[in-house]
Amino acid sequence: MTQVTAAQMKQIEQAANAGGLSYLQMMENAGQAAAQLALKRCPAAQTAAVFCGKGNNGGDGFVVARLLHQAGLQVQVILTDGPRPATPDALTNFQRASARGIVIRENNDEADAFIRSADLLVDAVCGTGFHGELRPGAAQAARQMKEAPGFVLALDIPSGVECDTGRVAEGAVLADCTVTFHAAKPCHTLAARQCGDIVVADIGIRL
Repeated sequence: MTQVTAAQMKQIEQAANAGGLSYLQMMENAGQAAAQLALKRCPAAQTAAVFCGKGNNGGDGFVVARLLHQAGLQVQVILTDGPRPATPDALTNFQRASARGIVIRENNDEADAFIRSADLLVDAVCGTGFHGELRPGAAQAARQMKEAPGFVLALDIPSGVECDTGRVAEGAVLADCTVTFHAAKPCHTLAARQCGDIVVADIGIRL
């Protein structure tokens, strides 16, 4: 399995963007691949809780939420790190999801009740840039995903796992399946137990 580090993946994305495949389109492609995998792995799912952080991993999650909602699932987006995303492309997809009428809320008691009953739990909290320890909101989300009975799909890397070293922070997400984009990352071998089944998804990069 071909692997790239976080820095190498960033360079690949920069080159793809310069070549005409925009960051926004890569995000759309990643979300589409993840949503298709979720529907394939959980064909009977009726409800999905999508946990979104403030960065581009969260942006992927907003795309997944929109496409699962479009497929007929009852979807709620749970924000783990404030009321709005911090990156332009994530904000665009936050707005697109909101415009479709998807419930987007911060993590509260009402969200917790939905999470506990959801058939599918999508981890789009921390991406390849994660280092150190989980912030309180991310740690809460990881705990909820561990305690809930639904299927856990991590986007790119389970939150709380370091991309290049495979170090697993306390309370990291334990995924049933991880869909990673363009190429596998070192942690998918070094922290394979946290990742569950690993699927590498094509997001349109041709270099």
